[in-house]
Amino acid sequence: MVQHPRGLEPHDHLCWTFDQYDEFHSRAGEFLREGLSHGQQVWYVAAGEPQTLAGHLRHVDGWDAAVADRAARIVPLATAYASAPIVDPHAQVHAFAAAAGRARAAGFTGLRVAADCTPLVATDRHAAAFARYEHLVDHLMTTQPITGMCAYHRGRVAPRTLARLSCLHPNTNTPGGFRLFAGTDGAAALAGELDIATLTPLEDALADADPRPVDGQLTIDATEVGFLDHTTLLRLADHAARHHATLLLRTRWRGAARLVDLLELSGVRVEVAA
Repeated sequence: MVQHPRGLEPHDHLCWTFDQYDEFHSRAGEFLREGLSHGQQVWYVAAGEPQTLAGHLRHVDGWDAAVADRAARIVPLATAYASAPIVDPHAQVHAFAAAAGRARAAGFTGLRVAADCTPLVATDRHAAAFARYEHLVDHLMTTQPITGMCAYHRGRVAPRTLARLSCLHPNTNTPGGFRLFAGTDGAAALAGELDIATLTPLEDALADADPRPVDGQLTIDATEVGFLDHTTLLRLADHAARHHATLLLRTRWRGAARLVDLLELSGVRVEVAA
């Protein structure tokens, strides 16, 4: 869990939940100011008119000059997420990949985006599409110089939806639970604690993210998992089987292979990390 949005590098992806808009404006300002210092082009994305949105970040030193130089941009939510209100996950990922490419071509080191995504998850249908997008864009960030801050207002998003979205980020200010996010080499990664209490949220996360196998193998990097029980292992194995793939579980827990044997999971291999 992170306490503030500073110290993030290219490829980092943060979920930030907040209670007051003044708090979000302040935290977004910290996040974007750091991006400017790294030579990134920075975007502030929120619902509203550009003139109103510009006032949210006037407290940031050098903001107006950065806007004039195109190092900083105010981007209305409807422009940044053109397929909204129900986001097209793949189209949106392509849009941000293209934006990052344009930023690099213009001489910036990459792209950094702080977005208030609250209006995009108003219903379960909206949230399901956006959750899928969150996982796909997380994979994009592992290969492109993009840093993202996805923000949600706690008072305007249902608690289950907040948990559903937060767990799909490698970095979050929401305590507890687990995280399912993009790993390296096409793998999915798990972190945190997983047991019977997290089984339903994990099922939601797997349905939303839908990690896919590569060459018949679904790789899950669980080296950051503190605890993993048999119900979690069974659910991961089931997800791999649904995609007609074997499961490769990377873990630091040496007992995982023994558990696989006890459960007679022939479609699961365990790789113990040093």
